[in-house]
Amino acid sequence: MREHDSATTGTAIAVDTTAATAAGPGRPGAEAVRPSPVTHAAAPAPGTAARGTLLAALGVASFSLTFPATAWALEGMGAWTVVTLRSVLAAAIAGCCMAVFRVRPPERRHWAGLAVVAAGVVLGFPLLTTLALETSTTSHAAVVVGLLPLTTAVFSAVRTGARPSKAFWAAALAGAAVVIGFTVQQSGGALSTGDLYLFAALLVCAAGYTEGGRLARHLPGWQVIGWALLLALPVTVPGAALALLAEPPHLTGHAVAGLLWLSLGSQFLGLVVWYRGMAAIGVSRASQLQLAQPLLTLVWSVLLLGEQLPLAAPVAAVAVLVCIAVTQRSAG
Repeated sequence: MREHDSATTGTAIAVDTTAATAAGPGRPGAEAVRPSPVTHAAAPAPGTAARGTLLAALGVASFSLTFPATAWALEGMGAWTVVTLRSVLAAAIAGCCMAVFRVRPPERRHWAGLAVVAAGVVLGFPLLTTLALETSTTSHAAVVVGLLPLTTAVFSAVRTGARPSKAFWAAALAGAAVVIGFTVQQSGGALSTGDLYLFAALLVCAAGYTEGGRLARHLPGWQVIGWALLLALPVTVPGAALALLAEPPHLTGHAVAGLLWLSLGSQFLGLVVWYRGMAAIGVSRASQLQLAQPLLTLVWSVLLLGEQLPLAAPVAAVAVLVCIAVTQRSAG
């Protein structure tokens, strides 16, 4: 977590870096960097791509435990308590890391992006998915949120000007179709209030992921989520105090373990490696690794929560993994 330890090379987002390199920080031309209108973004170097893919995959593995951990936490705490406490605890961890490594505040131009990360990843997604899990099973929520890779790729294309290849989009849409089909098959075609929460969560999280991936080209990934967590404290601290008063917790082993994982794994360490991975291989490529997340969550749902594994899961798993392989080999 050294201050200069940032995965900022080999991004798959097409950006004209020549002017920035020549001008240098603070010199004329440094602010004139704009997305380059090219058809295909430059692919990362092989070593960088392998490292970035591994980091992003570790992030996905961490996120796959989020829904089961949330279900455990909800056994002893209310939804608002879970959301606010996980953020406050994660912010405490991030703040300690910042203090130990004497991290300087980011430049003023980065604060707007950090606010987007805070709104989408720190506040919006945890709140909406936790509310959804009050009425939905983790397996159902997992397959709906499986649309996140495609949503993130769309946000990335709009935000950065990157233009993924036709093969990339075809594979991404195929993966999304598998996820949608799986969802419809499991829900009987009916959408609930929980589904609406989940679809809203897709939008805010995709925006936060995209902005966080962009910021991770300028700041170390752990600082991106760290500053976002600290930026949200004026909301999460009083929110936690009010939630604890309105929803007195009944702590159990599951509830405590779930909250601790949400704070340390999902809200901090998972996002640290995730943003570093996105910085190395690009937002679009990294987002497609999340196609595997719903299937991983289904496995955890069976092992940790005792839910019944849908019969269609193995077929969906194979189809999704094929889509991942195609997107990783396509220029994205």
